[in-house]
Amino acid sequence: MASWMQVETADRSLADRVKRRFAMGTNKTIATLRKDGGPRISACEVEFRDSEVKLGMMPGSMKLLDLLRDARIAIHCPTIEPTEEQSDGWPGDAKLAGVAVEVPEPADNTVEGARFFRVDVREVVLTYVAETRDHLIVESWQEGRGVQRRPRY
Repeated sequence: MASWMQVETADRSLADRVKRRFAMGTNKTIATLRKDGGPRISACEVEFRDSEVKLGMMPGSMKLLDLLRDARIAIHCPTIEPTEEQSDGWPGDAKLAGVAVEVPEPADNTVEGARFFRVDVREVVLTYVAETRDHLIVESWQEGRGVQRRPRY
């Protein structure tokens, strides 16, 4: 499994741009797997700290119960729509996927019973509009494959 540090080492620019997209809003969307194998999406907060992707779960939350059964996750950045006044348009889209690994409670935790995780990252994707505005660019990092950059017309 890969830590966020491996993404930073492979392509610092990609890692920094993905982190900026995730920082554009508080609530991200996490996808977990329900007991029956179906998808569940929920709001979550994600932190990039100490070269790792970290998240916490409220005690008894359905997403926590999902993770304790099956630790595979995908996380999507906040969705930001450009205003009509914005000349630079859509800021892009970032997502990552991996496996949540429980870690000890941080010293600054204030929620009794909360559980904490780091993400062993398997894939990172950043999608944005090309400077020519006539196609999308999809940059990605995948464990064992490295970085790729593909145009999408």
